Amino acid sequence: MMTPRTRTRLIQLGLFILTLISTTLAGAEWMSGRLVIDPVNGLSWPAIFAGLHYSLPFLGILTIHEFGHYITARLKRVQVTLPYYIPLWFGLGQSLGTLGAFIRIKDYISSRKTYFDIGIAGPLAGFVAALGVLWYGFTHLPPPEHIFTIHPEYRQYGLAFGQYAYRNLPPESLFQLGDNLIFWFFKTYVADPALLPHPYEMIHYPYLLAGYFALFFTSLNLIPIGQLDGGHILYGLIGRRAFRVVAPVLFVGFVFYAGLGLFKPSDFAQGNDELFLSELGKLAFYVFVLYLSCQRLTESRMTALLIALAIVTGQLVTSYLRPDWEGYAGFLLFILVLGRFLGIHHPDTEEDEPLGPGRQILGWLALLVFVLCFSPKPFIFA
Repeated sequence: MMTPRTRTRLIQLGLFILTLISTTLAGAEWMSGRLVIDPVNGLSWPAIFAGLHYSLPFLGILTIHEFGHYITARLKRVQVTLPYYIPLWFGLGQSLGTLGAFIRIKDYISSRKTYFDIGIAGPLAGFVAALGVLWYGFTHLPPPEHIFTIHPEYRQYGLAFGQYAYRNLPPESLFQLGDNLIFWFFKTYVADPALLPHPYEMIHYPYLLAGYFALFFTSLNLIPIGQLDGGHILYGLIGRRAFRVVAPVLFVGFVFYAGLGLFKPSDFAQGNDELFLSELGKLAFYVFVLYLSCQRLTESRMTALLIALAIVTGQLVTSYLRPDWEGYAGFLLFILVLGRFLGIHHPDTEEDEPLGPGRQILGWLALLVFVLCFSPKPFIFA
């Protein structure tokens, strides 16, 4: 008879295999610019297997990240599970192939230092691995003519295709990776400028894409809120009392930035009742989403609603004064998950002892890594 432990191991192994498959399929689509299941122009098996150039480094970085947590927890004698990977592929293109991975902590952690040590080990290990993948990717770029194997229609323009090929394409089809400081550094100081792909074509280069997505996940994990890795780190650095104040402020600031410019006063002054009511309905739905996101800030539902309304009011006022300022609405789904399910506050620990100098240096270094990896607009549609 199968034991619960064996059943869990099989689930974890099955999820890993499914995630390897889903990321390989996603990688094949990114690299080729075509869909795997396209009935007219689907991918061949060799093209699908080429997706391993994306899935292996990407999953390798995620695995190093999770085992950084796992090994540290075991060294601290904290019972944790092996990683659970989350496959995600719809066959519609532009999928990462996964929502990442996580481990479950099965013990109560009473020490602020233990939370800190477990929280910081994963992102630092994954960050180092991501740097290695990006270094390889940017120092092993193929010749510029490689793009013609993906887009044969560009060949008529030669290597100056960037001046002509995108003129008649719809904006939603033009996609590029938004810079963060690390990615900018590699593009500017590591890559050979003669080999560097056009910004709209960088998504076809698997090692660049895997490294960029790894930095993206690292930045999300290092957001210093709640029970994210960054939350564990900041809680360890500043302690229980200060974290109870700082984390909600950071969360509200994150929400304010994400939705900034999504609605502008000019949207409601178009002189058309139908458009006005349509925009008003969208605004009401947006307020409801923010209300759901802010419910974990307070035990009072009315207070959560007032916070949501205050954020929206501030965004509208700012957009009126500076209509050119815009946030990134793509973060709103993550904010909903963070605020509604993951939580904004951190579990209290019985031992609230300050960290020593060594841990403090590592903690602030990890928050610097967050700044280096974070992109204000990670995915840009022209």
